[in-house]
Amino acid sequence: MLPKRECQSSPQERRKQLPKKARKSRGAESGNGQARIRPFWSGTLTFGLVSVPVNLFPANQSNRAPLRMLGPEGEPLARRYYSQKSERDLDPDEMVRGYEYKKDKYVVISDEELERLAPEKTRDIDLTRFVPAESIPPIYFERGYFLTPDEGSEKAYKLLAKTMEQTDQAGIATFVMRGKEYLVAIFSDHGVLRAETMRFADELRSPADVGLPKKPKVPTATVRKFEKLISSKAKKEIPRAKLEDDQAARLLKLVKKKESKRANVVEVEAESKDEGKVVDMMEALKRSMRGKHK
Repeated sequence: MLPKRECQSSPQERRKQLPKKARKSRGAESGNGQARIRPFWSGTLTFGLVSVPVNLFPANQSNRAPLRMLGPEGEPLARRYYSQKSERDLDPDEMVRGYEYKKDKYVVISDEELERLAPEKTRDIDLTRFVPAESIPPIYFERGYFLTPDEGSEKAYKLLAKTMEQTDQAGIATFVMRGKEYLVAIFSDHGVLRAETMRFADELRSPADVGLPKKPKVPTATVRKFEKLISSKAKKEIPRAKLEDDQAARLLKLVKKKESKRANVVEVEAESKDEGKVVDMMEALKRSMRGKHK
């Protein structure tokens, strides 16, 4: 008999189980009517005898105009786990996790075993190693975050940020977030500490893996020709317009046009009046920093 993992309720079910006050607090708004941004993680940056309590905020947000699958009556569709053997949908308590070590061969891993393998829970990012910021290949970067000072840590935060920026050093550490251990690089940009979670070395492919030669030979004359071409097109910075998502803009324009004409519009009951609000991460970060530096 395969071990079963405990039944996990869906986000909707968990939401219903929350007290009314807790449900309302999740949809709290800031003073300007925008949805309040909450830290993705809170902990402490440690450097020698210095400890800096910080909050971690994602540095990006998805505005890719996602499309959702709907049923014939306009109802949103949900994904389910389906057993090809029994030809029926499975409940959460009927499923277990397995690692495929060979084609169609799995080793079952229980929740208890995963818990024993989990990293030690800690709220610290211990900066014990520093390297030149430019020495880290961008291919290692996975996702960017902002670190903001927690209450009472503004002075130490400013000192660490200024020192790292002047020395052009990046701190390398590991930390635990939501039960998973991450490799992270900490940078300082104009007085703001920024974190980049990094891929581990065994997650990267080499040029040889995709068939590229180690050092291709190119005639010097050809290189000089291309240098002139690049110089003629070089800019001091990337124009903002070049960073816009034109495809998403066209899709949103079509959606707005059809919505205004009430063409192919269906309505479903929303779970919360606060869902769907767009949050400006940079503006919220600036407000946070201004408030803390007064």
